[in-house]
Amino acid sequence: MAKRRRLTAPDATALQEMEEGFAAKPQSNPFETNSLTPPIAQVAAEAAALSGMAAVTDRAALAQDQGDAERWRVAQSDGLVAHKVALDEVEPDYIRRDRLDINEEEMAELIESIRAHGLRTPIEVTGLEDGYGLISGYRRFEAFRRLAATDSNFAEIPAFIRDAGAGQGAYVSMVEENELRSNLSHYERGRIAVLAAGQGVFDSVEDAVNALFSTASKAKRSKVRSFAVVHEALGDLLQFPTELTEKAGLQLAAGLRNGAQARFREALDGAEVLDARSEWKLLEQAAKDAPVQPVIKSRGGRPQQVERIDPVALANGGSLSAEVAPGEVRIRVEGRSLNREAVEVLLRQLADHIG
Repeated sequence: MAKRRRLTAPDATALQEMEEGFAAKPQSNPFETNSLTPPIAQVAAEAAALSGMAAVTDRAALAQDQGDAERWRVAQSDGLVAHKVALDEVEPDYIRRDRLDINEEEMAELIESIRAHGLRTPIEVTGLEDGYGLISGYRRFEAFRRLAATDSNFAEIPAFIRDAGAGQGAYVSMVEENELRSNLSHYERGRIAVLAAGQGVFDSVEDAVNALFSTASKAKRSKVRSFAVVHEALGDLLQFPTELTEKAGLQLAAGLRNGAQARFREALDGAEVLDARSEWKLLEQAAKDAPVQPVIKSRGGRPQQVERIDPVALANGGSLSAEVAPGEVRIRVEGRSLNREAVEVLLRQLADHIG
């Protein structure tokens, strides 16, 4: 018979060693935990960590949305967002155009391109009280206007709305666009400088040339000023001004500075010319026949091509203004809408008054 073993209780030292051994033993069961970190606390901690990560993601998305919105607002304020505007809300003659002629063959090609592929580059306008003023894109606007006559899908045109007004920025924008797309003629460059100065946008033709053609060389700006002299003196009589060569324009400017203006005007007045070549022959002959006269410096600067008349307020709102140039008067009604019949009556009354 086996002998029974007698058990004895461990002393305090043995019990301390056993507790230290259990505390140091790693847990093999993932659901086991010590008394300080219960399972529910672990779950809560993990959920809180995930929630924190989600909050970070949401904040990043919100920051991106806010950044995109700010960039949109900046682009819109800078006129870089295209809007569709109705053609009848755009005033195409808001500023004097630098282009004199529209090539009908090129216009037909532009119309077909827009009809087939749409407008690739929006026009530029500036906001007015009752619509928009056209700054650049006159040919594209005219193409849409012709298309809209038979297709209502073209009644609106994509446009960048700039805060340029009728001031210097509008003229600079117009000239820059046309210089980039298709160089202006020598005469057109000089003409637009004169018109912009005549409307009071620039203090002088000199200032207009320097601002509108700021990137051009000094020699080129000098040529623009020479053609400005030609436009001021002969612009109302020339029939083919845009076909003047650089050499011809500089010769005319030299003759004008030497006092040949009256002779040139006499040669052009009432002359029947069929083309630019025959017109230049008249001027060339007049230059040879004209006596050289000294320039009288006391007369001051060049005459203004366009004189602006102070606007007159209308009793029922709006105003009436006018511009006077050699051989031309432009009357403008602002702030009022007149129908066709009223305009026809007005023209007949004006014709009766002038005689």
